[in-house]
Amino acid sequence: MIVDSFKFLPRSFRPLYEGRGAFPGEEAPVWSPFEKRLAGSRIALLTSAGIYQKRSQPSFDLEREKTHPDWGDPGWRAIPESTQPAGIGVAHLHINDEDLLADPEIALPTGLLRQFAGEGVVGGSVTEHVSVMGYQDRSLSDWRSTTAPQLVAHLQGQGADGLVLAPV
Repeated sequence: MIVDSFKFLPRSFRPLYEGRGAFPGEEAPVWSPFEKRLAGSRIALLTSAGIYQKRSQPSFDLEREKTHPDWGDPGWRAIPESTQPAGIGVAHLHINDEDLLADPEIALPTGLLRQFAGEGVVGGSVTEHVSVMGYQDRSLSDWRSTTAPQLVAHLQGQGADGLVLAPV
């Protein structure tokens, strides 16, 4: 099966993002040893699907992205572990949200994480996972200065020992 990452993007965007390689200064893989045993660790999930809680959180800013198509909302949302599928909204112009709304586990596998905790594979889950919009400006300046430090502080406050990225 061939996955077309550009299916929901205008074809004119393809040359801007395809085959660009690593960001300057990030050519080497990032590695941090995992100190704890997984079975004793609290795990957080991070999805790049632009998931938010429909009733209590604002959507990611799609209107600005429509007028500035090379921009993506650099904000983030805390998604409680107990959030039910019916309470989830998706705000992302570059993915098909119908599949995610039908089965949010595709992008935020909280049920699978609960199963792993029940089986003792992981120690448990944080109470709030995090969601971002994965389509971002290539410079990532807002991410480096604001979003990443906020995410780290939030996850540390949740007692997260590890983070599973769930990109879409």
